Amino acid sequence: MQGDRSLKKELSFFDLIIIGVVGAIGTGILFSTAGMTGIAGPGSILAWFIGGIFYLFIGLTYVELSTLYPEAGGPSRYSLYTHGRMTNLINAFADLLWYIFIPPVEALAVVEGISFFVKGLLVKGLPTLGGAALGVALMLVFVPFNYFGVKAFGRSTVAIGLVKLVLYLAVAFGLIFVFFDSGNLTSYHGFIPFGMSGVFLAIPLAMFAFGGIRVLPDYAEETKNRKKLPLAIIIVVIGQLLIYLLYDFVFVTGIDWSKLGIAAGSWASLGQISGNPFIVIAGSYNAGWLLFLTLIIGIIGPFVVGYIYLGGGSRVLFAMGRSGVASRSMKGLSETYSIPYASLIALAVVGAIVAFVAAPLPNIYGLITDSVVAGYIGFSANPVAMTVSRRQGMTKERLPFGGIISPIAFVAASLIVYWSGWLYVSYSVLLLLIGVVVFALAFRVKENILNSLWYIVYIAWLLAMTYIGSTGALSILNFYQSSLVVVIVSVAVFYPWGVMSGLSRKFDIPKYTTEAVANPD
Repeated sequence: MQGDRSLKKELSFFDLIIIGVVGAIGTGILFSTAGMTGIAGPGSILAWFIGGIFYLFIGLTYVELSTLYPEAGGPSRYSLYTHGRMTNLINAFADLLWYIFIPPVEALAVVEGISFFVKGLLVKGLPTLGGAALGVALMLVFVPFNYFGVKAFGRSTVAIGLVKLVLYLAVAFGLIFVFFDSGNLTSYHGFIPFGMSGVFLAIPLAMFAFGGIRVLPDYAEETKNRKKLPLAIIIVVIGQLLIYLLYDFVFVTGIDWSKLGIAAGSWASLGQISGNPFIVIAGSYNAGWLLFLTLIIGIIGPFVVGYIYLGGGSRVLFAMGRSGVASRSMKGLSETYSIPYASLIALAVVGAIVAFVAAPLPNIYGLITDSVVAGYIGFSANPVAMTVSRRQGMTKERLPFGGIISPIAFVAASLIVYWSGWLYVSYSVLLLLIGVVVFALAFRVKENILNSLWYIVYIAWLLAMTYIGSTGALSILNFYQSSLVVVIVSVAVFYPWGVMSGLSRKFDIPKYTTEAVANPD
């Protein structure tokens, strides 16, 4: 095993689409739907739609940048070329936090599904030590799906993924067949019972699911035809959105209030459902076949997402090794399978520890879910990087209206973070701060600090806004006022500041790595 071998180009266009779609449809769609409906009522359908538009703009920045830099862990490298090492360390570590915590979340979601067949894994909805041990075992089972080469990964994911999609669609249409009440859409205080603020506040829960699209540019270096990667990204965003809209519609119209023991129209109570809400609903209908299918997707769905995210995360850690902001050993590639084995094993071990330590402790278990907000912070660097790369003269294939897409994507990322709320943002920023300080000291990252000031102040500003706004402790500004402030300051101050802070020419990579990135042509 050595660090100067190339990654193999084995993933087809169809592989990418299946990886993107099935890699997104897991815990997010199963658990976020009830939480979003509890916040927005039937307006959760609108929240999914708006969230899809937000993420489409963010995804379009990946389209242009992945075409320019088709590299493993690409979204965690783009800012290196445009702003240097310090900005890149912050951006990459934010991405890494996302990938560290999501596989354990998915593993513990699988445990929850298995708990319907095996007793003693959960107590009051939280994993016992036995459940935690099973979560650790699942984290280790995720490794073989990624270890035996990206071609095997693609084939197994397509095979399992197609079965998964069929089962998900069968459950969706099965729920419509068993119980459909269109009255739920309008009969209880209208379609948006909590106003548009409820719709907007539900969007961050949707982003947990939509975030899966960034897995595709993480595998850019391993695709056979990189010119089709942009189309794959767009198709996956639209495909995800259609499935999410279907499932939310099914959930809202499938609620039988009396069988759930909830007062009719008590939308907020739906957010308090313990466990997988689709399993709870299917169980209330006494339809054995439907409950069985729902239990199966409650297991297979998160399982597939878990091992896909472990693979995507290993590419991020691999990219950090290439960039010199993590151990050079993370660049280690398997001589036999040409996969980043060192980063894969490291991420799996850390994920297993997180799953075991966190599972029995409610506060830490909540912290796992909350910490993915760091991934949303990572979104915001790439729209700025897209514009800077254009100013550097590096971009060969430009998106139409890129000058409009980029600032809108930046504003969308800012709002997603802000709407996540004070507690969630503060947890993520604290973890991000600790990680960046430790890595900066360990790997002597001290260059381009001035180029990173915009990003540091931007994160601090978003943290302050979540504290003083309606999503925080002080509520000095109401929801609409504070959201408008976020939009105006993001686009008028931090976006141009970030662009002006960019390097005039592409960052000189060879100073920090001997790893040659594959020829993008």
